[in-house]
Amino acid sequence: MIITTHERPDALAVVLASVRRQSRLPDELLIADDGSGPSTAAVIAAHAAQADYPTRHLRQVHQGFRVARLRNLALAAARGDYVVLLDGDMLLHPEWLADHVRAARRGCWVQGVRVPLDAALTQRVLNDGLAPPPFAQGLGLLRRAYLWHAPSLQTVLAPLGNLLVAVKACNQGFWLDDLRDANGFDEHIEGWGPEDKELCARLANAGIRRRTLLGGGIAWHLAHPPAPRDRRGIGAAVLRETLRSGRTRCARGLDGHA
Repeated sequence: MIITTHERPDALAVVLASVRRQSRLPDELLIADDGSGPSTAAVIAAHAAQADYPTRHLRQVHQGFRVARLRNLALAAARGDYVVLLDGDMLLHPEWLADHVRAARRGCWVQGVRVPLDAALTQRVLNDGLAPPPFAQGLGLLRRAYLWHAPSLQTVLAPLGNLLVAVKACNQGFWLDDLRDANGFDEHIEGWGPEDKELCARLANAGIRRRTLLGGGIAWHLAHPPAPRDRRGIGAAVLRETLRSGRTRCARGLDGHA
């Protein structure tokens, strides 16, 4: 399991608490830190002291928005066969990891659901350290439906989820050998942009299919100001080229961290 974070120790603390409450604990946890300060290091150290699984803190120097490189850094250090990716502002349903493990199939990658919270609900979560009620006020009808947990229907609902749920690396699961074949995230994409969609387009070009968790894989997204979009066009151009060319591997990616 990999969690990415940057200078948000309050959110990371409640997210890590939700990891410790999982019904199925991770085999290992890698926290990929984009140059955060000592408060984040203290949160990670406190979690490692409480957790019943290995926890490692990986860190890169912060030089702008380089989440593709950050994820590759953690993927290169991962020891298992299968990895789930999570952002450090995503609070987990207690069955989140169990749902991802259940959904894992060879030849597929898995997309979980992201339920955004407004600023008021986010502050309440940060204050009490607990997830909001299943049908918290302030969520639209579709977002409330995403909070329905139904393990027996997850396979049946997956095709519908593929149509409804956007590709977002904040909540995804992959076989590591598929990511190695694709060379991971394309590090040409810096700044906020579609590095996740571009990776998944390369996987699709290689015949790796998408499975979306509806009725599971639930995580609440804690509110924060939006990241600058000034480099979005660069990433969009890389994505268009991947779709046009049918390429399955990027030139600058995971192999740079072997």
